[in-house]
Amino acid sequence: MTVHQGPIEGAGVLQAAASVVEAKGLGLTFQTNDGPVQALADVDLAIGKGEFVSFIGPSGCGKTTFLRVIADLEQPTAGSITVNGMTPAEARRQRAYGYVFQAAALYPWRTIEKNIALPLEIMGISRSEQAERIARVLELVDLKGFGKKYPWQLSGGMQQRASIARALAFDADLLLMDEPFGALDEIVRDHLNEQLLKLWERTTKTICFVTHSIPEAVYLSTRIVVMSPRPGRVTDIIESTLPKERPLDIRESPEFLKIAHRVREGLRAGHSYE
Repeated sequence: MTVHQGPIEGAGVLQAAASVVEAKGLGLTFQTNDGPVQALADVDLAIGKGEFVSFIGPSGCGKTTFLRVIADLEQPTAGSITVNGMTPAEARRQRAYGYVFQAAALYPWRTIEKNIALPLEIMGISRSEQAERIARVLELVDLKGFGKKYPWQLSGGMQQRASIARALAFDADLLLMDEPFGALDEIVRDHLNEQLLKLWERTTKTICFVTHSIPEAVYLSTRIVVMSPRPGRVTDIIESTLPKERPLDIRESPEFLKIAHRVREGLRAGHSYE
């Protein structure tokens, strides 16, 4: 299969300074009681430092599985993958990434600042440094003044921002985000998309972002990875030609609609696999 990895016509190609994540011939087959299930097949992908890469595809296509392989939560059965030049297991031990799940996964008996502190406590970071980091990340996600609140006292969108703050607290360069805004209403989701872009610009993190939403993928990303139904393969890799400054109304622009159309075509093309 030939995958078109170049930009949309007329765009300049973004040259990544270094590969934060690099997969070569990556495959993963689960063994189940009903026989083997192939989740990923022949995935070749390099993600450069400072990129915002979204993964989009139908349910069950392996988007989340790929994120979990990066995080050493699943082990590939074919090919190879490195994170900052290390195996995923080494990267996990080096705390090379933060992970934001679909649900905020906050402990209800802990305040927001205590939830954020949890990985820092595990790392053995001093209380004074914990306090400094918590204050910094709460401000980054626009939750200053809410540290003493409990999760149940916050809206769903605020809880997800607290979850992002927790992932940012130990200052990893790589942020893995598994459809973090999927359960939120459209207005809240739009607001958090705007905030996430600003956060990415301020922190210069490398972000891998799973979504089912074409507008969300196009609005947020420097590149969009389109995946086929299971087994998950890459059908297209699309370079964004949108400017770095992206007000929400950019989604009505011809360039935005052109990229969205190509994503949609890539999703259709993926269904041609047997």
